[in-house]
Amino acid sequence: MTLERRIDAFVKLGTHLKRRLKSEQSDSVMSEPLNLSIQQSSASNPWFTEDNIRYALHAWTDVLTESQLSEWLKSYSDLSVSPKTIAIVMAGNIPMVGFHDLLSALILGHQVKVKLSSQDAVLIPYLVSLIEKFDPELAAQVSFTKDQLTGFDAVIATGSNNTARYFEHYFNKYPNILRKNRNSVAILSGNESIEDFRGLSEDIFRYYGLGCRNVTKIFVPQQYDLKHFFEGIYHWNDVIHHNKYANNYDYNKAVELLNGTNLLDNGFLLLKESEAYPSPIGMLHWETYDNINRLKQKLKNDHEYIQCIVGSDFNPFGASQKPSLKDYADGVDTVEFLLKT
Repeated sequence: MTLERRIDAFVKLGTHLKRRLKSEQSDSVMSEPLNLSIQQSSASNPWFTEDNIRYALHAWTDVLTESQLSEWLKSYSDLSVSPKTIAIVMAGNIPMVGFHDLLSALILGHQVKVKLSSQDAVLIPYLVSLIEKFDPELAAQVSFTKDQLTGFDAVIATGSNNTARYFEHYFNKYPNILRKNRNSVAILSGNESIEDFRGLSEDIFRYYGLGCRNVTKIFVPQQYDLKHFFEGIYHWNDVIHHNKYANNYDYNKAVELLNGTNLLDNGFLLLKESEAYPSPIGMLHWETYDNINRLKQKLKNDHEYIQCIVGSDFNPFGASQKPSLKDYADGVDTVEFLLKT
């Protein structure tokens, strides 16, 4: 099977999804299989609201185009490989978070064994079933298993810091990419516009903050008035009506108050001054800086903990949850790894 044929299958997938998503309002029959998969996924995981699933699907339709796929791959001088069997252990923190790994392996012509997260066990098989309609031979290169992974040549595994210890024990004898927890941060200058804050709120609240590209901490100039931040993100106040988010918000607020922590609270988000990058659901950490160059150096030194940086000199506000195909998790080039495997 040629590279062009594999690209064509994914282009057809993107076109199909875009058409089905567009037809939802005008022709529910046309999009019924898509709607059913979205509903099943949302029912099995309350964090996967239908709105967030559709957001993730729309983001994929933006990059599954011939121009985007070709631009992504043209930076590699030689895409020919001896086909191997790649095991992929997928996370389930946000919808279809493992699809980029699947795409990378299939586009190069590898066989893939997928171990799904129980939190995201519907959407990836649905996408593979769509690929089967466009190219059955390509879809046949994917198999799913609930059992222990065996019979593979290399592995890509994504999980928490706790599961990473298991990954390292079980997969250390294979070529591997083993991913741990990471977080994203934003740098405010004090000159942000209303549109900047609207974008930043998307970076914070989309997927309820569960993704590695969600902003969990903001850096602000000394003497910065945080009321400007609160005012700028207020349009996301409906997030508190999600039951699981509200429970986390209430719990974390109670714990911090019992500990005597000084919190800022706008009714749906807690702000806590902290040097830590990760923050619990319903809370955002903040820290002041007095020199932007020193801050940039600090973040460079801490790169192993950070997925992306949002700000005027970095990733644009509002773009963290719409990564390009070249925005590899943990900064590790998955295609380069698979080409050398």
